Amino acid sequence: MVTVTRTETAQRTETAQRRTTRTSPRADAVRNRERIVAAAREMFVEFGPEVPLDEIARRAGVGNATLYRHFPDRDELIHHVVVSVMSRTTDQAEAATAEEADAFDALRRFVHAAADERIGALCPMLSGGFDKDHPELLAERGRLEEAVDRLMTRARQAGRLRDDVAVGDLMVALSQLTRPLPGSACMNFDQFVHRHLQLFLDGLEAPARSVLPGSPATFEDLRRES
Repeated sequence: MVTVTRTETAQRTETAQRRTTRTSPRADAVRNRERIVAAAREMFVEFGPEVPLDEIARRAGVGNATLYRHFPDRDELIHHVVVSVMSRTTDQAEAATAEEADAFDALRRFVHAAADERIGALCPMLSGGFDKDHPELLAERGRLEEAVDRLMTRARQAGRLRDDVAVGDLMVALSQLTRPLPGSACMNFDQFVHRHLQLFLDGLEAPARSVLPGSPATFEDLRRES
């Protein structure tokens, strides 16, 4: 029979608590990280990926040291912003699929929600030293592709989506319509986004009103162009 003294029990408890403290981020650290990513996403949309990091820290309400403790350099921060936007956009697609009975209503809801995530702002960030083959990014991209493909397949099978479009067509339109033109002086660009997306969605509905040139764009096509 092994006897455990009160002292040994206390020591084990203290050791377990220290281990938990080392492996579990504090709640305020997690909140700071989320605030930094959210602020960076907003400022990348407004000013581009070269916005000063101290301005991002200021908007997030944290000090520069806190920002650099979480994200040692700009590339690291951009990576996490891209992954965050992809993840949030996928969540929107999955929610629309689960909650909308009408297949085209689900697609419409997703398109407008993805516009609010400003997914088009990712495009300027996917250059330079950005690692497009990072495992975390590939996993999120695969999850997004599957979710959007599921939305479009469901709408097509219901006879609501024209047959000559594919996922790539949708993502190109989303990217272009949610990304202000470089040097644009239009300060109220956002007010037109959902209006123009609705025009685009009207063109996706079956029956088709015209014959499209070329062939449907797939995710593979988009990857070849990047």
